[in-house]
Amino acid sequence: MIRRVHGSRIAPDAEIGGRVQVVGNSGSGKSTLAARLAEAMGAPFVELDALNWLPGWVGLNQTDPDRFERRIRDATRGERWVVAGSYEKFSRRVLWPRLDTVVWLDLPLPLLVGRFLRRSWRRSRSGELVWGTNREWFWRHLLVWRHDSLLAWIITQHRRKRRNMLACMSGPRWAQIRFVRLASPREVEAFAAAVFSVWSDQM
Repeated sequence: MIRRVHGSRIAPDAEIGGRVQVVGNSGSGKSTLAARLAEAMGAPFVELDALNWLPGWVGLNQTDPDRFERRIRDATRGERWVVAGSYEKFSRRVLWPRLDTVVWLDLPLPLLVGRFLRRSWRRSRSGELVWGTNREWFWRHLLVWRHDSLLAWIITQHRRKRRNMLACMSGPRWAQIRFVRLASPREVEAFAAAVFSVWSDQM
């Protein structure tokens, strides 16, 4: 029997299968949750940003999409994996035909903005390396008219991403995928705990 969480389709007891993707807007905690799920499942953790970004913030999704797609396929050749990241065009072509579950972190926009600003400030202050040799520059993101302002991206893409995900969940094309929509940090924690419980019983 399928039960519903905020309009989503999920299997009972958080049995999410072995091929999972965690999606959501920037700042939603995709990588954190995906890494936790991968650990609980004993599965490889695949971060799409790490596959995409080259030194100097050169994105393969823009400069060499075929290479990016090959990297995604190579990283998800096995029967069990957890992917963090959206990259909608690539994911729906490469991953979604094989997915068991999409976990959608649909958190409120003010929460996402606050998380992003704190994370970007911390990374900028510490000089933390992000995906190889890249560094994040906090003040650049505040210049929302710049094409590379992630703050502007979070704000302007929030409604579009939500509309697209709701359409995917309700339409017939992706009926084989279980969709889990988590709308608050409390729901995220409860879901992660449920998945850990299920997989600890199976290990």
